[in-house]
Amino acid sequence: MSDGDRSQVNQGRLQSRVPDGPLAEKWDRCKNDLKLVAPNNKRKYDIIVVGSGLAGASAAASLAELGYNVKVFCFQDSARRAHSIAAQGGINAAKNYPNDGDSVYRLFYDTIKGGDFRAREANVYRLAQVSANIIDQCVAQGVPFAREYGGLLANRTFGGAQVSRTFYCRGQTGQQLLLGAYSGLMRQVSTGKAKMFARREMLDLVTIDGVARGIVCRNLVTGEIESHAAHAVLLCTGGYGNAYYLSTNAKGCNVTAAWRCYKRGAFFANPCFTQIHPTCIPVKGDYQSKLTLMSESLRNDGRVWVPKKEHDTRPPHEIPEEDRDYYLERRYPAFGNMVPRDVASRAAKERCDAGYGVNETGKAVFLDFKRAIEEQGEDKIRSKYGNLFHMYEKITDENPYKVPMRIYPAVHYTMGGLWVDYHLESTVPGLFVLGEANFSDHGANRLGASALMQGLADGYFVIPYTLGHHLASRPLKPVTTAHPQFDVVKAEAQGRIDKMLSINGNRSVQSFHRALGEIMWNQCGMARNAAGLQKAIDDIRALREEFWTKVHVPGSGAEFNQQVEQAGRVADFLEFGELLARDAFMREESCGGHFREEHQTEEGEARRDDERFAHVAAWEYQGPTTTPVRHAEPLTFETIHMSARSYK
Repeated sequence: MSDGDRSQVNQGRLQSRVPDGPLAEKWDRCKNDLKLVAPNNKRKYDIIVVGSGLAGASAAASLAELGYNVKVFCFQDSARRAHSIAAQGGINAAKNYPNDGDSVYRLFYDTIKGGDFRAREANVYRLAQVSANIIDQCVAQGVPFAREYGGLLANRTFGGAQVSRTFYCRGQTGQQLLLGAYSGLMRQVSTGKAKMFARREMLDLVTIDGVARGIVCRNLVTGEIESHAAHAVLLCTGGYGNAYYLSTNAKGCNVTAAWRCYKRGAFFANPCFTQIHPTCIPVKGDYQSKLTLMSESLRNDGRVWVPKKEHDTRPPHEIPEEDRDYYLERRYPAFGNMVPRDVASRAAKERCDAGYGVNETGKAVFLDFKRAIEEQGEDKIRSKYGNLFHMYEKITDENPYKVPMRIYPAVHYTMGGLWVDYHLESTVPGLFVLGEANFSDHGANRLGASALMQGLADGYFVIPYTLGHHLASRPLKPVTTAHPQFDVVKAEAQGRIDKMLSINGNRSVQSFHRALGEIMWNQCGMARNAAGLQKAIDDIRALREEFWTKVHVPGSGAEFNQQVEQAGRVADFLEFGELLARDAFMREESCGGHFREEHQTEEGEARRDDERFAHVAAWEYQGPTTTPVRHAEPLTFETIHMSARSYK
């Protein structure tokens, strides 16, 4: 990569539309200034929502309740199968039920600090402001949050916080929250204001006069390419962690919808900010296609340790206390086992790399509940984590009530995503991006239990306001799928499928995905350096060229064919992976989940470069053979002083 590529940064193109005034008043000022659509006029507008997880389902239900005509698209057979169900531990909100000192400001501060001062201050404060409303909304829907003896909703702590602000439904929080949003959505389906399009995958975005006006998708059952028109498109399709092949994400999770929007003009922000979760069941063998996450909530009662002796192969029950290194408690006494995910992950990697790891591979540490069971009793621990312990035993055939769990970091959440302004609108007018699909609220590292908070905040309490402003302030000509641009985009989508089917090579789609994952994990994973990132860029480019000459996709496109689905997603990962590596190469600092080996303290902690990189990096597509342009949105902090991030 040339010095010219390194320095190609443009400023001034990204207008965040953050209101003036004190931080605590910005959201109210924004709402007061927004243009409105009258109730009897909302029926005139059609809205497309792509994705039916927490962000998509909550947005669709809210907008249909307001009177808009909503179409919801998901690739699952039901909206309630969205990957949001996999979130286990909880959802944050600043209600201060435990009376332990929490507040909107403290939630805001912890989130900014947890993201290593790489998030937009105004967005994060708004998130903290509306967090309490989310809990009230979900309780009204019947979400069965855990409760204390006196009837109040229970709270527990999560990484990166010294207060208990996480509301939870045992280990099924994501599922229960999604069922709440799903029930609201299905109510609107029954009234006819919302319509579900299941088993559809978005293949492309249709823009007319520079404004998003519809999508092209594939019916995954019949293979038919369909077109749908609307006045606005909401993208709620989650993250891109499966670019690494092995991740905690469901196998269907992908980058395709966001990537196709990027190629239509939506800037992609901070793709290198990927989260490595410290509490995952370790890799067992080459046959695995995904990894299983154990909730971060387990670190409330579980203690993380490794043997003090290198390459100690004794069973854990034979290692006495004096021979155990509770390294998180030792290094970070103020937070102990509840340090943020990036800190815990790097610490586990450091111990394992130094020869203190356990498991056959040496790539694991212990998560031990012995002390908690002795102090609280097995029944109490079972009431908190019983389903998680059951899941662990089913997978590993080990009883965590009797022996410590073994865990190791794995790719999990992605903080990068399509760039959006304060209204959640991308650089393509009329294309709004919600939840994990956008970049906005988590900076370089997401604190645990904040993903559900952001998805529901965007869907329930932000987009109903800002979407109306778009519709009321921009003249939108009547558009149907008869417009010639739909035929153009449809033909391009079909041509891409036909091209993959025509190659008829000798290598499977999955083999390419696995090879990409190895490159990504080895060079763009928990630790990164300039040489490795340059190698990743070159290797991904070569792998992509091989894909388009040697891939074998059986069957045809005009039928149910999951290999066609997978091929399209892997092809996009092969393009996106290069952008991720390029973004990591250009960001010559360590912050949050992005750890450059050249930029660390003497103690092995991340070293930011606030003078050069206190900004959002947003990439603009320039064509298949041209280097994308890197734009920068400066990050200014009016309320919080940027400081060295310490949890000691």
